[in-house]
Amino acid sequence: MGFLNGLIGNASEVDIEEVANDLAPILGDSERVERAFKVVRDMYVFTSGRLLLINKQGMTGKKVDYLSIPYKSISTFAVETAGHFDLDAELKMWVSGRHEPIIKELKKGSDVVGIQKFLANKILR
Repeated sequence: MGFLNGLIGNASEVDIEEVANDLAPILGDSERVERAFKVVRDMYVFTSGRLLLINKQGMTGKKVDYLSIPYKSISTFAVETAGHFDLDAELKMWVSGRHEPIIKELKKGSDVVGIQKFLANKILR
């Protein structure tokens, strides 16, 4: 079901140890991966200092776009939980310098409350 969720745009939480190993070359010296989600080949990773959006491009996925957003740049965020008919939860973040929010879908059962608390702790330091 995880693959099907990825195909229809829902994110699944992934093992942070594996993600940390894969991203070790681009993480800061004291930076740690704290949460990570995957949609097919793309990921968004919450580290100790930033949100890292990873977009694999092309047929092979060898070309990768990394968007790094320091938590201090997130001015507003909204979380919509899943309902009876709308099975997806949604995370919206407004980032300094962007007019449109960054929107990410989360599958039902994702720790939406935990994500909201995590972002609040990072942004409201």
